[in-house]
Amino acid sequence: MSDHYWLTKPQLERIKPYFPRPHGRPRVDDRRVISGIIHVIRNGLRWRDAPEIYGPHKTLYNRFIRWSRKGVFDRIFSGLAGSGEEPDIVMIDATHLKAHRTACSLAKKGLYRAVLAKLKVA
Repeated sequence: MSDHYWLTKPQLERIKPYFPRPHGRPRVDDRRVISGIIHVIRNGLRWRDAPEIYGPHKTLYNRFIRWSRKGVFDRIFSGLAGSGEEPDIVMIDATHLKAHRTACSLAKKGLYRAVLAKLKVA
């Protein structure tokens, strides 16, 4: 069984009304690109680490950035959350950030002396 994530056709049809209209050239396969974006975000990958089955990583990144700035994903989430009955279960997802491996040594190198001074006073 594949570890790749794919939207089903009914799922894609449900969110398709929220997509912006194409201008000029037709868009690349929406199902493939949206599935790739979900796969990258769900697994915490870098865009360049996206499996080739979803197409070029630059396409995934560009579509995500463009649609995020236009508010497309906000409209999709709001539309899906607002439709239907009141849910039985409400879940909250925690977001995590990875610090760069040198982040802990910045204070030791004297780059944040003002911050360290405030911490010592408190």
